[in-house]
Amino acid sequence: MTIDTAPPQNPSARTDASGFDFHEVVKTSRAHLNKGRAAVAEMLGGHSEVASEGAYLFGHDGRRYLECGGYGVFILGHRNPSVTSAVVRQVTTHPLATRVLLEPVAARAAKAVADLTHPGLEYVHFVPSGSEATEAAIKMARGLGKRRLISTINGFHGKTMGALSVTAREIYQTPFEPLLPDRSHVPFGDIDALRGELVAAPGECCVIMEPVQGEGGVILPPDGYLREVREACDEYDATLIFDEILTGMGRCGQLWACGDVAPDIMLVGKGLSGGVVPVAAAVATPEAYALINRDPLLHSSTFSCAPVAMAAAEAAAHAIVEQRVPERAAELGPIILDGLREIFDEVCPHLVEEVRGTGLLFALEFKSGEFAGEFLFELLDRGVVTNHSLNASSVIRITPPACLSEADLDWLFSAVRATAEHLAGLFPTGG
Repeated sequence: MTIDTAPPQNPSARTDASGFDFHEVVKTSRAHLNKGRAAVAEMLGGHSEVASEGAYLFGHDGRRYLECGGYGVFILGHRNPSVTSAVVRQVTTHPLATRVLLEPVAARAAKAVADLTHPGLEYVHFVPSGSEATEAAIKMARGLGKRRLISTINGFHGKTMGALSVTAREIYQTPFEPLLPDRSHVPFGDIDALRGELVAAPGECCVIMEPVQGEGGVILPPDGYLREVREACDEYDATLIFDEILTGMGRCGQLWACGDVAPDIMLVGKGLSGGVVPVAAAVATPEAYALINRDPLLHSSTFSCAPVAMAAAEAAAHAIVEQRVPERAAELGPIILDGLREIFDEVCPHLVEEVRGTGLLFALEFKSGEFAGEFLFELLDRGVVTNHSLNASSVIRITPPACLSEADLDWLFSAVRATAEHLAGLFPTGG
């Protein structure tokens, strides 16, 4: 196996990791952080990340990794100069706010995000994480009298209690029941099933879905489905929430995966951080935001609108446009998708169910979770970081940044081909 350890363009990206003891870090993590995470770290074989830049991660031992994971956060790459410089300026002036006085960077960040979203989505409620954005959106819908929640099977919206109620996977829900009442889950892509739920409770429903199911395994909607969802919600007076936490900010080859279909509330995150400071948001119409608009203390958070996070969000919103991220994702996407399909068709078609994707969001669906796990570990040994899918154990997701170079593409394809050949050798008959 070969690991690319060439230096980055800016060698200062490397961190002095002298004295780093992997086993000591595992021991401390097991004792004070999480036993399960420590076990996974050992299973991954001693890999670490101590520095980053652009499309690369760096380990304590000097290894360089190609970043194609990060659960979709790093569409702008790591330490994007525009975002990082804005955050550094904010840290050295006013990183956290009292939450009593008006703070200008929050106002600018809200305008920058609202300007990116659909007409009518005018108010931005910032929070530190995607799950919290889901919680805020559910409360907005409740403020409109929408007591019944409808989400899609294998959809993913977070794991806090409200978000978990609409994350339709029993393995996550069952240990924490009872969750929110009056909720139902329908198959993604089945407009008749959705209409059946809406007609049973007109004027009382809130529909939440991802335009493309991410953790469900990169499941794309049928043609026209999102438009039909919008029309059904209008017909039965339902509030529509599109969760674009993963799919938005250019990831799918356009600013928003929902295209020109406008929701009442849009959830934004991951890429909104710029890959620098965690931040997410629920962007709403004046009607959906009315209750919180009248009394902001009804839903508040100490670290919401932290100036350092607002600096990141404002800079990220501008960088997405100025650095042509949606266009770059649309250009790179077909090249990567075709390359991945060609490799698996040639090397191990008997192990793969489907290779699919949109923009810079790809799924490698294997015929078993065993194949997927072996592929992820072996690809990591070859220096490429990817992710499994939380709601689809046989799917490996590839979510590269928009700053990939031609050399990075060569690295990705070479590593994937070598890993596929390794897999074909381990499972020559698919058994």
